[in-house]
Amino acid sequence: MSEEKVKHGGISVETEHIFPIIKKWLYSEKEIFIREIISNACDAVTKMKRLTSLGQANAEDDYKITVTLDKTAKTITVSDNGIGMNEAELEKYICQMALSGALDFIKKYEGESEGAGSGIIGHFGLGFYSSFMVSETVDIVTKSFDGSPAVKWVCNDAGEYEISEGDRDERGTDIVMHISSEGDEFLDAAKLRAAVEKYCAFMPVEIYFEEAKDEDEEKADDKPEEKEKKPINDTHPLWLKNPSECTDDEYKDFYRKVFSDWRDPLFYIHLNADYPLNFKGILYFPRIVNEYDSLEGQVKLYYNQVFVADNIKEVIPEFLLMLKGVLDCPELPLNVSRSYLQNNGYVAKISAHIIKKVSDKLNSMFTSEREKYEKQWRDLKTFVEYGCLRDRKFFDRVKNSVLYETTDGSFATLDEYLEAAKETNENTVYYAADKVAQAQYINMFTSAGIKVALLDRLIDTQFIQIVEADRSGIKFVRVDADVAGALKADGEATENAALADLYKAASGNDKLTVKFERLKDAGVPAVLNISEQSRRIDDMMKMYAMTGDTNGAGAFSTEATLIVNTSSPLTEKLATLCGGTEDDKAKAARISKEIWTLCLLSHRRLTADELKEFLADSYGLLEAL
Repeated sequence: MSEEKVKHGGISVETEHIFPIIKKWLYSEKEIFIREIISNACDAVTKMKRLTSLGQANAEDDYKITVTLDKTAKTITVSDNGIGMNEAELEKYICQMALSGALDFIKKYEGESEGAGSGIIGHFGLGFYSSFMVSETVDIVTKSFDGSPAVKWVCNDAGEYEISEGDRDERGTDIVMHISSEGDEFLDAAKLRAAVEKYCAFMPVEIYFEEAKDEDEEKADDKPEEKEKKPINDTHPLWLKNPSECTDDEYKDFYRKVFSDWRDPLFYIHLNADYPLNFKGILYFPRIVNEYDSLEGQVKLYYNQVFVADNIKEVIPEFLLMLKGVLDCPELPLNVSRSYLQNNGYVAKISAHIIKKVSDKLNSMFTSEREKYEKQWRDLKTFVEYGCLRDRKFFDRVKNSVLYETTDGSFATLDEYLEAAKETNENTVYYAADKVAQAQYINMFTSAGIKVALLDRLIDTQFIQIVEADRSGIKFVRVDADVAGALKADGEATENAALADLYKAASGNDKLTVKFERLKDAGVPAVLNISEQSRRIDDMMKMYAMTGDTNGAGAFSTEATLIVNTSSPLTEKLATLCGGTEDDKAKAARISKEIWTLCLLSHRRLTADELKEFLADSYGLLEAL
């Protein structure tokens, strides 16, 4: 194109504010410009491949996209060898259609508060114009596959452009962004490359990253490095492959690469949904260090291999956000609003399908890989219980695959536990929350042939309540909340009012309930019980910080029941001392105080004053002996 044929133009008065508005609305997500420009380049290659497959073009090139950073010139160039554009197409797609979309954008969002329109660039055809978020001038140099002369388009951030003859011999397009002060952070190679890898790590066209050297650097380098030969992206990500073609090592390698987690996942689910859903992905169950660690998952959402966002809650069921994985949903637009997702039937179906696949996987492992499933249960437990609490349908699907670990290290389902204990437990699951603190109670139950389930996490208390609601007649009782019938010895226990008063005085609570039972374990003089319901309420109050009591003593003052074991020789000795001399009564008071404090220790930590008094009393007893 000769100089006199240079075409000049400008944005109309109606849209003269387009560039300031683009920068205003999209400022918080500036790095997204690189995704948009590379995505356009990828589309150009895809179109060229399509024309070639239809016999309408003949291209045998190795398709690629190159991102070049020139710090000296302050430019970022994205080059492709795709379909290219002729002059008419350049005016149509850049000067007409894209600007028309920009005008729609302005009309919709100009009057709204800042930030309201973020995340909808592609929705209005603004993909190319996102380059002005970081540029003061943008050049397009392009040559169409049809053999037309190359053409150059230059536009500044005031909306003034010109079209002239371009300098390009090969088919394809160069987008040259002259970086402004607002985008100079992307002149840092590490920053720019990180953005490219974040959004384009799995695009279907090979992407290369290069840094241009100035003359001094070239002269100083006796052996100039060859341009990078290895693409920075994986054009055939694992989720696009058939699950039968993938190995266990490939799944683990992909997990480590994408999520930088050195620990192997517990297991994974390869999602490959066809019509009518049409989405693919891989979900990983990470190893859980503690019950809170599982909440730090990361599910990446892609659109035809282009990264969109992390953990879109409208697409991923809330309780699955603790997992790690990738989902590729080509039926969703590249840029979507929250309201779009919340009201989209396709999204709801994806969520339901994922829940089904996850529950199917858990049930399959329980049925066909029971030994492996049991070994992984402590890692899976929090996830499964949380999912059951958040989603009733998930609970209904997996409830028969939920395991209960017992204090002896074995595992059983609810039905298996109840079947084994049907002669002693009477539809009751006895459990412990702390194997160490409740060791005395556990020993009493196991000695009587009753297995004790271990429910040692905060979420367990909430979970067992939905199990009780689901299974009428089934109840969970902590070992320190009740004296099971199997723990009792034959014969009637004798009431002793003097002994009851002795323990009330030792506790400092004259309202303490004292009961007398004959227990099989004669070595235990007394045990302290807190009713299951009272303790659950107390636990809930502490969980929601409704009490300032950090020792768990809230329910003790009014709901504690002391069970005095009349089978114990020590109880008989105390009863005798109560009816003796004043010295005997004083000795009985000291012993009962010691027994009461030991019972208290089986439930909670002592307060500072309680511990001080307990130690002094203990040393006094030792001196007397």
